[in-house]
Amino acid sequence: MNYAIDKSNLRQVIIDYPNQLQAGAEFAKNIQIEMKKKPSNLIICGMGGSALPGDFLIAYLREIKKKLPVFISQDYSLPPETTENSLVFISSYSGNTEETLACFKEALEKKLPIVAFSESGEVEKIAKENKIPHVKYKINYKNFQPRYAISYAMVAMNKVLTNLGISDRITILPKIDSLSTENYGKKLARKAKNKIPIIYASDKFGFLAKTWKIKINENAKIPAFWNVFPALSHNEMVSFSKPPHRYCVFMLKGPQDHPRIQKRMDLTADLYRDRGIEVEIIEIKGITFLEKVLNTFILGDWLSYYLAIENGQDPTPVDLVEELKLKLK
Repeated sequence: MNYAIDKSNLRQVIIDYPNQLQAGAEFAKNIQIEMKKKPSNLIICGMGGSALPGDFLIAYLREIKKKLPVFISQDYSLPPETTENSLVFISSYSGNTEETLACFKEALEKKLPIVAFSESGEVEKIAKENKIPHVKYKINYKNFQPRYAISYAMVAMNKVLTNLGISDRITILPKIDSLSTENYGKKLARKAKNKIPIIYASDKFGFLAKTWKIKINENAKIPAFWNVFPALSHNEMVSFSKPPHRYCVFMLKGPQDHPRIQKRMDLTADLYRDRGIEVEIIEIKGITFLEKVLNTFILGDWLSYYLAIENGQDPTPVDLVEELKLKLK
């Protein structure tokens, strides 16, 4: 296996991933924002890897039973749910994402309360010029990619909400050993080699399936798809009646998933296998919600990392994305 192709040492980023929870809280510990009353909702503006923390935050707030409505904008404008009492988070790791900058300017024009999150770039510049609170990511990795800042950003966003008194502080950090899942990730990569990966989960854990899909796209540079139970049982599964391509299906099965969803997963796996499709049911492991999420994130990281190595791809760069950005200028 040619590890030399991993020129930016993404493997070390994955090994260190569990440390993000503590670091993320540090980034935002001094961020304060004054609001006359609690926000009616939270609007998170971000693209690609900078939008993924929003999915994580929504799931976390649901888990701790906080009823703050959260909407994610992956567009050039704020969503229709935006009101004069919305709190806006501007999320762009590079600080130069054009869609997110457009949302930032619109939020400024509407005089909405804003917190900006970035490593640097135009987001930081505009925040300073307009005296907007800015959470600055300080990450010391070569060619660090936004898709690996999910936990940094989610915890930083939650810290801002905690400072406002509308979320709970993360006090117990899960003890996760990233290396313990590496061999399992290698095994999954071998199963998926030369196939199209599809990731399924319950709606509760759908953001995990979505994150796996994105990591496979960007690390392994191959197509991948995701969906959730029970909805996929009513439509998507029919498309596998006579599959024209080679697929590998990963089902992320949580112990708290509804018993009927767990049964659907098992039966769907049998039906797919009968049609020659590789299926792996993966138990979501952990005691706390954060343990479950981090363990599953990291397993997906190893899967996508070793798929990249198997395919002779440097897992870090996203050349097509950068090429498109140049053409858009």
